[in-house]
Amino acid sequence: MMKRRNTRPRAFDPDPNAPQCCCDMPDCASPAGYRAPRSRDALNQYYWFCLEHVREYNARWDYYKGMTTAQIEAQLRADTRWDRPSWAFGQSTSARRAAPQDDDILDPLDILGQHRKARAERARAQAAPRTPSALREPLAILGLPWPVSLEEAKTQYRALARKNHPDTNNGSRAAEERLKQINVAFTIVKTHLATENLEKTG
Repeated sequence: MMKRRNTRPRAFDPDPNAPQCCCDMPDCASPAGYRAPRSRDALNQYYWFCLEHVREYNARWDYYKGMTTAQIEAQLRADTRWDRPSWAFGQSTSARRAAPQDDDILDPLDILGQHRKARAERARAQAAPRTPSALREPLAILGLPWPVSLEEAKTQYRALARKNHPDTNNGSRAAEERLKQINVAFTIVKTHLATENLEKTG
């Protein structure tokens, strides 16, 4: 069986496009078959060496010689994207244009409506001041949002007291317990608001 001859050039074979000249190393008359870049700033301009001298040149070659640490890091980053401009993930050349607004999107079935409502509710919740932890339960009992004024709390308290008074509920024990919770809740809210007002004026 005949063996197929390997016609691929070996890694250390001379460049077939090498110029017919002598090695660029001074005092070397060997044929030049191997190219090497002249400098970091002239990577497309070459010296032509013989095999011995190209090995010697490559052993001494330091692409980053003379660069600061910051310059080396910048060069490494540029190399990872093939020296092309880049931008943050999710952006492209269209990022230079204004992002489309909700009104720009045709949505006749209002598929995006729920998303817009949820986003608006989140924005309102973030804009609203956070309810003090001590007032969360009392305000829930009184059915009041935060922030609330003392007058608003009084008005709500009076309405709830009338509604849940045992005399207007045929002496109901459940109404009596509910009224006790309302009284305690209003006292906590009233005390907090009074203290808050004193701190502001003081």
